[in-house]
Amino acid sequence: MTILTIVQYPDPILSTPTQLVTDFGEATQKIIDDMFETHYAQKNCAALAANQLGFPWRITVIDFSDDKDQPLCLVNAQIIEKKGEDNTKEGCMSLLDAGYHKVKRASEIKVDYQDRFGEKKVMEADGFMAKCIQHELDHLDGKVYLDHLGPLKRKMIERKLSDLRKKNKL
Repeated sequence: MTILTIVQYPDPILSTPTQLVTDFGEATQKIIDDMFETHYAQKNCAALAANQLGFPWRITVIDFSDDKDQPLCLVNAQIIEKKGEDNTKEGCMSLLDAGYHKVKRASEIKVDYQDRFGEKKVMEADGFMAKCIQHELDHLDGKVYLDHLGPLKRKMIERKLSDLRKKNKL
């Protein structure tokens, strides 16, 4: 397994919608293994989407358990039902210097997906899991959480990130 580099905003792959997975063979299994390996190597990482690692596929890996022993892989996932509203802070491994900001999300969701071997499943999630899945599926749709913020707040954060990039290149 390989620990991969996490793509940083504003890399164009983060704003490009991903493609459906149709082949669940050896190459896809390696990608998923590498995604989990990379995820577990990060500090305070709840999940990663494939495009955050440079892959154009509709795959996300999730595990925020204390012992990192509850791996969940969602392939070709789609939210089929949303209920309620939650407005809590979130951050992103592709926007490490952006900090944490409040994002409105559904408080409960129902998701249609395939597991890493292609078996079709449906799951319901609430709380942090629901927020996490919505955040990752946004990535797979070519969105980052900044896309949910107001234009003024987003512009302020983007200016901060641009200044940090300039400072780090000097």
